[in-house]
Amino acid sequence: MANPRSNSIDIARHYMDSLCIEGRIVGAVHPDAACELFGKEFRTPIMTAALSHLNHLHPDGVAALAQGAGMAGACAQIGMGPVEEMQRAMCKADVIKIIKPYKDEDEIFSRLEAAEKGGALAVGMDLEHATNVDDDEDSTVAGQAMELKSMEAIRRYVNATRLPFLVKGALSVQDALRCRDLGVKGLILSHHNGLLRWATPPVMVLPDIRRATGSDLTLIVDGGIADGADAYKALALGAHAVSVGRPLMDPLKEKGPEGVRDEIIRMTRELKAYMLRTGVCDLAHMDPSVIHPMPV
Repeated sequence: MANPRSNSIDIARHYMDSLCIEGRIVGAVHPDAACELFGKEFRTPIMTAALSHLNHLHPDGVAALAQGAGMAGACAQIGMGPVEEMQRAMCKADVIKIIKPYKDEDEIFSRLEAAEKGGALAVGMDLEHATNVDDDEDSTVAGQAMELKSMEAIRRYVNATRLPFLVKGALSVQDALRCRDLGVKGLILSHHNGLLRWATPPVMVLPDIRRATGSDLTLIVDGGIADGADAYKALALGAHAVSVGRPLMDPLKEKGPEGVRDEIIRMTRELKAYMLRTGVCDLAHMDPSVIHPMPV
């Protein structure tokens, strides 16, 4: 039987592959892929996805993934895991810590506090993981109870930390505007590997969200970014950064942090090749007019 989540993943892949890139080589220059996120400079807009439970790939799991990102001059997102693992990761890279929507609010506030004390770059919450895929009941993730969060609860979390607060799972202009009004500083556009079946691809809704929010929100595209070409398309359509998960798994398993470093650097070089061939000197000059849907 086919994976019931695969339709969202397949749709996102099909849509990404349907976007053509217009070449603009005359007068091109060697580009700079450096970016700024929440006041911090990075050598690349390609970051790790908010992954967790990676010890089957490497003994130091998420911390090794973050180390590889740090070695590449990239930001690292990290997901669910013990505070000690988060602390090890924050010693290796600039980290955005994504917190689950735990039913136990003390769990949320303690992790917000630990992230702030540990020097995280930002924090966030993957709201889409609060409920089950096939019904409206609150979910259990890795044995811990989750809870659907109200707008009032989200505002409490935003106000509980001095760090920029991001929401993962927003996939509409409506959600983007609600988050902005709650004081959220950024969105991670994601369907969390297919939690919403038939989900709109993040890069499809990205331009509308960018137009609606302007410079108010930092937008990170998550899911399905497989190479530098995908990263280029997302950045051209309005993303500030992209996150990569699956393409880093084998490098982490085979070569540890160095493998993660090398893959991020390889993808960044590929991104820069597309920037050069479209006349883009840096990320501030990304132009959505170079992206064209393939004729049907």
